Amino acid sequence: MANSLEQRFPLPQIGLVAWIGLRPARREPVQVVERATAQPGIGLVGDRYRGSAGKREVTLIQAEHLQVIAALLGGGREIDPALLRRNIAVSGINVLALQRRRFRIGAALLEGTGLAHPCSRMEEALGPGGWNAMRGHGGITARVLGAGEIRVRDAVVLFGD
Repeated sequence: MANSLEQRFPLPQIGLVAWIGLRPARREPVQVVERATAQPGIGLVGDRYRGSAGKREVTLIQAEHLQVIAALLGGGREIDPALLRRNIAVSGINVLALQRRRFRIGAALLEGTGLAHPCSRMEEALGPGGWNAMRGHGGITARVLGAGEIRVRDAVVLFGD
């Protein structure tokens, strides 16, 4: 594969899990946890999308983008990742670079499957302009290829480089 993404666009950075949240049910508060178990075909055990998620088993957001979202909303506040309804906030590595690529988070193996676009609930969660502030900063979706535990402060590393 001489023209693989990994060879054409290396990703030497190693990211870190900054935050983990599980959404137990629709409209239920996000449960902030220190660790979660990823299972193929299920996603994160205890998350509402388990078992029916397909390509959206896990959602990741760039931790550095929380400040950008806050600035776009007028600044002066800190954005709680739980408001954004994503599973994992990652720092130190560009999550968009993980699209269509395999990567490890802790003991789990995942594959980026697409963009995690904001939903209309962002207006409710962040206030007027929340949806637009999230555009381009919603992160990615992923499927679980290999089971394993994911913990806060675990490394996020491109698999196969």
